[in-house]
Amino acid sequence: MEVPNPPLKKIRLEESEDAIDNLNQNGEGRISVTGDGSIASKNSNINVCNVCLGILQEFCEKEFIKKVCRKVEASGFEFTNLVFSVSFPPQLSVREHAAWLLVKQEMGKQSRSLGRNDIVQLKEAYKWITHPLFSEELGVPVDGKSLFEVSVVFAHPATVEDCHFLRAICPDCFKPAKNKQSVFTRMAVMKALNKIKEEDFRKQFPCPPNSPKAVCTVLDIECAHGAVFVAGRYNKYSRNLPQTPWIIDGERKLESSVEELISDHLLTVFKAESFNFSSSGREDVDVRTLGNGRPFAVELVNPHRVHFTSQDIKELQQKINNSSDKIQVRDLQLVTREAIGHMKEGEEEKTKTYSALIWTNKAIGKEDIEFLDDIKDLKIDQKTPLRVLHRRPLAVRTRIVHTMETRYVDEHHFRLHLKTQAGTYIKEFVHGDFGRTKPNIGSLMNVAADILELDVEVNSFTEGRSLAH
Repeated sequence: MEVPNPPLKKIRLEESEDAIDNLNQNGEGRISVTGDGSIASKNSNINVCNVCLGILQEFCEKEFIKKVCRKVEASGFEFTNLVFSVSFPPQLSVREHAAWLLVKQEMGKQSRSLGRNDIVQLKEAYKWITHPLFSEELGVPVDGKSLFEVSVVFAHPATVEDCHFLRAICPDCFKPAKNKQSVFTRMAVMKALNKIKEEDFRKQFPCPPNSPKAVCTVLDIECAHGAVFVAGRYNKYSRNLPQTPWIIDGERKLESSVEELISDHLLTVFKAESFNFSSSGREDVDVRTLGNGRPFAVELVNPHRVHFTSQDIKELQQKINNSSDKIQVRDLQLVTREAIGHMKEGEEEKTKTYSALIWTNKAIGKEDIEFLDDIKDLKIDQKTPLRVLHRRPLAVRTRIVHTMETRYVDEHHFRLHLKTQAGTYIKEFVHGDFGRTKPNIGSLMNVAADILELDVEVNSFTEGRSLAH
């Protein structure tokens, strides 16, 4: 299952933490923590590579890999494999380009050609060296499709101006973007390097590049796990419970919601940072959801615990059900991101089943409601209801009431069971919404009608069939 990664949780390398001394055989410190919390080399005797800025010299050794792995193990994530990513400073691309032009020139003197793709990128070389070391130290394979990502972020403050000349030559490549601290991103620099003429580059930047005085620093180690998805079906038995938190102008109107009663448990057990709740349709706060239950799914963002047996999931479902008498959950299971998309497919084509308790202002007998049973595939026009007009655009929507079945209660009440096209506003179909829904039960019976209770009955597994059977 491949999913976009959630926002990364950064694990800062704090100065107060021990085990970042990286002593060499002579007892001299080679890797240390700088004042801003980054890692830097203490070895000032080495000649720093003018292309990789010391990354391949100082940060491919087992001792450094062990420091990173200790941070990964301390992060609390469960994982059976990992994908390793590395972020190099943008100016490294400029230095790589300069080195390539130099080698290309020397090869040309020997009447030999060299293409850009013939050169191994520094990032690839670093991964080739470090992947086996990470795999050995952590005891898991490095897999490009893994949902668990470990990322190392390098910086080299002394050479940040290396790429500034590119902006004057290729200004279109360096447009300010939201949430970006600098326009000199790696992608922008690479785009400019692909556009700039070779002679223009040589005029602005030395080939070979100048040698720096210090190696790169490591700003962050970042760990994150891709989202996992849990799906199931829920029944709602309360007429005072919204599906999602009911908050108006910052004030909570009701103490809980279906979303919270389910997702809070998942958030805790999966040790996730956050969640996103979705469902196949929704019900009003005063509407019960009966039958087999409404399909729902929860996306758990950056979960630290991801390994669960079927028994674990059963126990989690029971824990949710024991926590409240307002809802019950069934068919709880881990699913793929693709299954979440299937849950909402064809919602407009689905048929919904409802049960309503109707009140009429005039006294009625059984004979006054029997004709409703004979009406099939009634087309109604519904103008956006007044109660949702603040959040829905004004429009007239045609919906179909497929069947109706009545049951007489007393001279002012009857039960109405109906099957309708998804998206039909049932309350408005009963009382008419001041004439905004035509026809309606009131106009069909020539009475003033209102709805006292409404239940949605999910008695088919066609809804959300890809999630829970």
